[in-house]
Amino acid sequence: MKPGFRKTFPRSLDAKGRLMLPPEYRAIISAASSSGSFVLTGYDDCIWAYTLPGWEAFEEKIYQMQNFTRPFRDFRRLVLGRAEELEFDPQGRVRVSQSLMRYAGLSKDVLLVGQSSRFEIWDTQRYDLLKIEDAALDKELAQSGIDFSL
Repeated sequence: MKPGFRKTFPRSLDAKGRLMLPPEYRAIISAASSSGSFVLTGYDDCIWAYTLPGWEAFEEKIYQMQNFTRPFRDFRRLVLGRAEELEFDPQGRVRVSQSLMRYAGLSKDVLLVGQSSRFEIWDTQRYDLLKIEDAALDKELAQSGIDFSL
C-alpha cells in the first residue's frame, strides 16, 4: 500500500496567501511527481489536494462516467474547472489562488486534513462546525462492510 496523507496539521496563510506544507505531505507529493506538481480544486466547502498522478486517475474516472444529468455535469464543470496545478517553492510553500481561497472561505488559520489519497484544506472555523450524523453514518458504514460501532 502506498503511503497516504494522514494526520491533521494546523497552518496559517501568510499575507500573500502562501501555505507551508508539512514535510510529510511534501515527501508524498515529491515521490509521486518528480517535478513536485500537485493539483488543488474546490469541493465540499474546502480545497481538495491531489498528487499529480492521483488527480490524473480521478480525472480519468470522471471522463469515463456517463454524464447525462445536469447535477453530474455541474459537478464536473465546477471541480475540473477549479483545478489548478501547482508546485511548492524551495521553502515548501504553495500559493493558494484567491478564487480557491474565496470558495473555501479561507482566512488566516487553516487545517490540512489527511484523507489517504488526498488532503483537504479547511478554514479552521468551518472545520470546527462539522458534525457527524451518527445513526445515518453507522448504517452507511455497515452497508459498506465497516464496523465502527463503539
